[in-house]
Amino acid sequence: MHRTPSNAPALDDARVGRAAQATPTARGPWARTFLSPVPIAFAVGVAATALLGALGVPALGTWPAWLTGGLVLMFLMGAVGRLVPAVRAELVAMVPPRLPRPELIVAATGVLEVAGAIGLLVPPTHRLAALCLALLLVAVFPANVHAARSSSDASPLLPRTIEQLVFVGACLAVAFA
Repeated sequence: MHRTPSNAPALDDARVGRAAQATPTARGPWARTFLSPVPIAFAVGVAATALLGALGVPALGTWPAWLTGGLVLMFLMGAVGRLVPAVRAELVAMVPPRLPRPELIVAATGVLEVAGAIGLLVPPTHRLAALCLALLLVAVFPANVHAARSSSDASPLLPRTIEQLVFVGACLAVAFA
């Protein structure tokens, strides 16, 4: 008959504890920024649009079309976070306290993101939509600064700034292509 030592559960707990410490669960600050839903949506949108262009869809065969596809998916993903109540609380907390009605500001930026994404898809408005979305990214950047300075859970300011510059650059490239 096999006997289990009286300290077996404690040994198992210690082993599990060491395994949990050895397996990092928190991502680093750069990964936390660039491997989040919005930049991933941008990358997937660019890649999917480029693939469709390569497969022969004529309207999607140029780099401005690829960037447009990435921006559309990115802004729709961002809008989901601003308009879905379960996700929205974190974004409301990012709004600097000096601004009134943060819930309304977050909801309004979500609506503007949807309108901008739709505008990117409509040829007569796509340049204006891209410019307006670049301005929107600049307008919401103070919330990123506030979050980086006030929360250890937020993306640090340097990777967030780089990310924002890439997105603004993509909007401007589409607007002036």
